[in-house]
Amino acid sequence: MRNKIIKPFSLLMGTMLTIALLPGCKKAGEFGDQYITDPNPNANSVGSTSQLITNALYRSAGRGSGGAVNGDMLTLGDKEAAEYVQYISEAIYPGTSLYASTYGEWSSYYTGPLMDLATIINYNTDATLREQASKHGSNNNQLATARIWKAYLFSIVTDRWGDVPYFDANKIGIINPKYDRQQDIYNDLFKELKEAADQFDGGIAFKGDILFNGDASKWKKFANSLRMVLALRLSKVDPATGKAQYMSAISHPAGYITTNTENASFAYQNNRDFRNPWHNNHTESNAFGMSEFFVNLLKNNNDPRLPVMADAASPGVYRGIPYGLDAGNLATWTSANVYSKLGAAYRQQNTPGYFITASQMLLTRAEAALLGWVTGTNAKNDYEDAIRFDMQRLGITNTTTINTYIASAPIAINVVNVADALQKVRMQKYFALFPNGFEAFSEWRRTNVPPLVPAQYALNPSKQIPRRWGYPTSEATLNAANYQAALSVLGGDNSIDRRVWWDKP
Repeated sequence: MRNKIIKPFSLLMGTMLTIALLPGCKKAGEFGDQYITDPNPNANSVGSTSQLITNALYRSAGRGSGGAVNGDMLTLGDKEAAEYVQYISEAIYPGTSLYASTYGEWSSYYTGPLMDLATIINYNTDATLREQASKHGSNNNQLATARIWKAYLFSIVTDRWGDVPYFDANKIGIINPKYDRQQDIYNDLFKELKEAADQFDGGIAFKGDILFNGDASKWKKFANSLRMVLALRLSKVDPATGKAQYMSAISHPAGYITTNTENASFAYQNNRDFRNPWHNNHTESNAFGMSEFFVNLLKNNNDPRLPVMADAASPGVYRGIPYGLDAGNLATWTSANVYSKLGAAYRQQNTPGYFITASQMLLTRAEAALLGWVTGTNAKNDYEDAIRFDMQRLGITNTTTINTYIASAPIAINVVNVADALQKVRMQKYFALFPNGFEAFSEWRRTNVPPLVPAQYALNPSKQIPRRWGYPTSEATLNAANYQAALSVLGGDNSIDRRVWWDKP
């Protein structure tokens, strides 16, 4: 018989019920929610963890199930966050760019990939299930992989909402999980990433790993890189802990991402079911275009990445849509102007999706050096190499073109002037992260770089760029006591203008 994973709130946050003990396999070529199970399951049988990790990675990188944040894109194709940081602007029906959204739905994280990862961890830790689970890879390799990806996803969830269910989430028997403080979540993410990087045992690789193909060395580099990125999030709120975690990660013997060949990227396929989310977004090609703010930043610096990042509005002309116009003014502007859209290189079905790149990590290292967190690295060299790596990743290989840009007055860096150097490092990270709006949004909240101007016709009470997503409205009734406790910590309301723990003025 066929069993479909049930998704009421009791399962959304915790109870995996009997599905966690049923043997299962996914239909060939299917990445959805349904599992085929034995009509006479043995209580000590397990489903295919290789299919669970495939599903978890696929749904993380692209299509989620019902109720996902911003359509169905959980990570790399988050159009809403890309609008907040003004990579793109709405061309019709302005709403997101006016900060009309008041909450974000999180069910596709908790009932989707996080549920799959919890099941993998359960199978590989349960004394009665471990042996059968090991058919899909050594228990330790499966656990390490699941823990690292779980940490990555929870870093996104907590950075979106702030305090969220974490320690009780996806635990069998817990229907109403408590919200955990973001500081406690971060401390556990650091622990999980370090322990997981050390847990790989050299045994059978995890089958079904469609991100790194079971390569433990790449998973370790990803874990250390993510720990460095998260450590820098604490640069204002808790720099001592941030520095300690950064130094622990950068000194790990497995290393971290430092070259384009090591980039953590997702290999989308040239078909509609497994495509890059920006191709899916671009099918609504009239709904958005490049923002005027972003295009002008690139134009003003003679940035050679502009023709890659944006299509020309007309031959040789790049024009972005003014950000934050209301419906009437926007209609007037778009009727009189042709505007640039997302560059073709970013919106093909099989365009790779990047979670963490060498350019991002070199800029992270340059900033850490300028903050005095690390010695023995050269911030200027890291900064310049980061620009080179990012351009090379985009197919810009002319050495003269790259070096001319790096040496130009707006771009050249002098590390003696720390404040100016930090500004330039952070600005280049903004460029290098494009179009990963969510990571850019987290960086902007931390650094206030670039100097974004809020929408002129903003609809939220503060009229300022939002600082978080509001909790799902269903939480007020389905998890009322814990929801109210979280609001009291947040400041009494569920406003998108509230700041998460590490987001300090």
